[in-house]
Amino acid sequence: MTADPVKAHDSGIETYVHDYFAEDDTLASARERGVDAGADPVSPATGAALRFLTATARARAVVEVGTGSGVSGLYLLAGMAEGGVLTTIDVEPEHQRTARRAFTEAGYPAGRARLIMGRGLDVLPRLTDAGYDLVFVDAARIEYPRYYEQAVRLLREGGVIAFDGVFANGRVGDRSRRDAETAALRELAALVRADERLAPAFVPLADGLLLAAKTATG
Repeated sequence: MTADPVKAHDSGIETYVHDYFAEDDTLASARERGVDAGADPVSPATGAALRFLTATARARAVVEVGTGSGVSGLYLLAGMAEGGVLTTIDVEPEHQRTARRAFTEAGYPAGRARLIMGRGLDVLPRLTDAGYDLVFVDAARIEYPRYYEQAVRLLREGGVIAFDGVFANGRVGDRSRRDAETAALRELAALVRADERLAPAFVPLADGLLLAAKTATG
């Protein structure tokens, strides 16, 4: 039986991209600890996209919801301007301890990462309006529509929101799937598309990245 050419092509591209974004020892260790803890770190390609976004914006203030083992935080910090501060939120204390270890191993001073333990929807309302260059959300998918509301408020004009895992392993494209998580991701996409303050884009990396630049305040 011959291989499906489309699948073979996809597999080859995935391997090419994975090898292209080879990770250093610090990232590899943080990723391994994250997998062991069930934290499901972002893919190397998604991480590279996050680093690209913070570097392009010369970001000095970034919010992350879903610290995990610190993999995504390392990528965000790598692109940020010197002295920029990452505020990263997670409800699991073990995740935050693991992430702090990763940041320390990477040589970042303690003041570069502000780790806040708590539920994102409880913490975000306490943060400053229009005070952030980028908001990255990698948390409970069912709550994404509510994170969207907070993220738009937190962003300065020209800032970017990034939501990870928005394809739900392909479920969002299957109209027969109506589970709560899939419905929430479709709602998020609709909200972002309808928001005249935002310029959205889907990036088909890993399980999907939804980006939106804030083009106007209001």
